[in-house]
Amino acid sequence: MRSGHRPGQLFGHRLGRRFGWLWGAYGTSALGTWLAFGAFPLLAIQVLHAGAAEVAALSSVGAAVGAAVAVPLGPWVEFRRKRPVLITMDLVRCAALLTIPAAFALGALTFLQLLLVSVVVAAADITFRAASGAYLKTLLPADGLLVANARFESTAWTTTIIGPPLGGAAIGLLGPVATVVADAVSYLLSALGIRAMGGHEPRPERRETPRMRTRDLLDGWRYILADATLRPLFFNTALFNGLVMAAQPLLAVLMLGRLGFTPWQYGLAFAAPSIGGLLGSWLTRPLVTRFGQHQVLVAVGALRAIWPVGLALLGPGTGGLLLVMGVELGLIFCCGVFNPVYATYRLERTAPDRVARTLSAWAVTTKASTALLTAVWGVLGGLLGPRTAIALAGVLLLATPLLLPRRAAARLSEPGPEPEPEPEPEREPEPEPTTRPRPDPYSSQSSGST
Repeated sequence: MRSGHRPGQLFGHRLGRRFGWLWGAYGTSALGTWLAFGAFPLLAIQVLHAGAAEVAALSSVGAAVGAAVAVPLGPWVEFRRKRPVLITMDLVRCAALLTIPAAFALGALTFLQLLLVSVVVAAADITFRAASGAYLKTLLPADGLLVANARFESTAWTTTIIGPPLGGAAIGLLGPVATVVADAVSYLLSALGIRAMGGHEPRPERRETPRMRTRDLLDGWRYILADATLRPLFFNTALFNGLVMAAQPLLAVLMLGRLGFTPWQYGLAFAAPSIGGLLGSWLTRPLVTRFGQHQVLVAVGALRAIWPVGLALLGPGTGGLLLVMGVELGLIFCCGVFNPVYATYRLERTAPDRVARTLSAWAVTTKASTALLTAVWGVLGGLLGPRTAIALAGVLLLATPLLLPRRAAARLSEPGPEPEPEPEPEREPEPEPTTRPRPDPYSSQSSGST
């Protein structure tokens, strides 16, 4: 990379028409997801009159079971063309979501259906992320991965900013079912966009044994734990994401309960700071160009851990609101820089024939650890009080930088030990202008991130 890149040049780096379609498909589905943010709990509360325990189970159990269902899908994806998998997962999510308005219209909607749909969507989401990361690595040259991941990250934070307010307005006018329909349509449009990419994708080499064995399910984890640089990063991201998300329900209880904040103030406290993620993603490439990938990964990975402990000082009134917004702004800015760097670092360190299994194992672990820690912190919040439990999560987060990779790792050459001659033409896309847009606050998911 050349030095002297300005933040605006993130969007001037041409990655080709096919990436433009992939980016646009991601942006469409991400906007649909944020439009429907909170729709399932609202349906459970307003339509099915569910209690607090059922609403909590809808998010935690749905994500955990979805992660378990996705475990065998990682090895399955590895040995198939990735673009058809992406299209299939989009269509699966679309079909699953459309069963909700259909059942609502017939007066047959049940809590069990909401739970099953959340499981299907969670499993399809993990599978999509694994396939998209593997596909991105064959679509772009190595020096284009950081730019691509930064674009996905900026799109994620943009949709985070505009999606919930628009979704809230739509829910107020049309009800939560309308936003579920919008989310389903966004997945359909994403599938059409990925199909429109065109081009040839070589078939991955077949496995030596035609049938999947039980031990194959753990291939992704074995690969991660055997790598001296991926292993600490794996534990760092799982613990960091889990602790940050585990404190969120307790923070809601504290702010909306004893501190007396209104719902609009609570929403503002988390929506406005999302601009930090957008700014951070714009600065990713210039920072890496100037300081180097590993230095940025470690420095920003450490900086993002210092913010959440400040939430333990939260008080009532305008001062408390500004404190939350300041903490969230710092945290989200650091995540906006960290996520693209981490997603790129992970792809570069993963062999081409292991990407889908590795990313699937990573996503499954992140979702499962988040569900587990959320449940544990719910118990701690009941025993110690929300503020003390939030403070405990913040203190533990201060230790997470110890799990970051201590030394820079050599990039795995592409395509790795076994050359793949076919993808080479695809990794040099024509320099055509691209259109815009990729998931998930605090994690890359970026994360194609975490």
